[in-house]
Amino acid sequence: MNVSPERQRLIGRFAWVLAWVGLVLGQLHALARHNTVDGAKDLDLPLTRLWSDPAQSLLKPLLDWADADTVYLTYGKIWFPVFLAFTLCALVVYRRRQSAGFERVAWRITLTGYVLACVGVFLTYYTMWTGYLPASFADPMFFLSVIGLLISVIGSTLLGIALLRRHFRPSAPAWLLALSIPILLVVFQVTSMGSAALPWMFAFGILGHRMATERSFSAAAAPAEQRVAG
Repeated sequence: MNVSPERQRLIGRFAWVLAWVGLVLGQLHALARHNTVDGAKDLDLPLTRLWSDPAQSLLKPLLDWADADTVYLTYGKIWFPVFLAFTLCALVVYRRRQSAGFERVAWRITLTGYVLACVGVFLTYYTMWTGYLPASFADPMFFLSVIGLLISVIGSTLLGIALLRRHFRPSAPAWLLALSIPILLVVFQVTSMGSAALPWMFAFGILGHRMATERSFSAAAAPAEQRVAG
């Protein structure tokens, strides 16, 4: 994927902005889920109920403008552009690093997971508008999303470890990726499944912001041995 510097900066800004959009609107999606029949079970988790109950009262006009399923499916549509943003940014960073060995394998697993998750999220929320499809259609789409997320978790963890081994700078994105599993365990105790992407959203959001604003990004994104050689 050969992308001009201008488009790389645009993708970087896209990833940075959508990370914050996903953080905020993703919680509206979680609140909407809590009002559905299946999502009400999430409130059995003490940390989820701790913030959801007061937020439901405060944000009631944003959550009761239609039936619970319609509100939930509408807010869920935010996840596709969010997933697309960090996936595109990840592709650009991958191309710029020209990695090899273990890191290249980790990148390929990660990107496979991200792309599958994008497809799964798109199919899940953009084929349903005011109600759910029959299980024969909905279950395979949900399964694809889950498989994409599982591959993303494994790949992101391996990629973060690979980047830390290469003394990647800035290190925050590498740590967010490497700690995907413990971060997700915390996320699932507090909010919904969509927010599972939070560490990846902000890992590539941070890198996207640097890509968009700093000329030094190319040096930070280059493999360690290339920087030494330079």
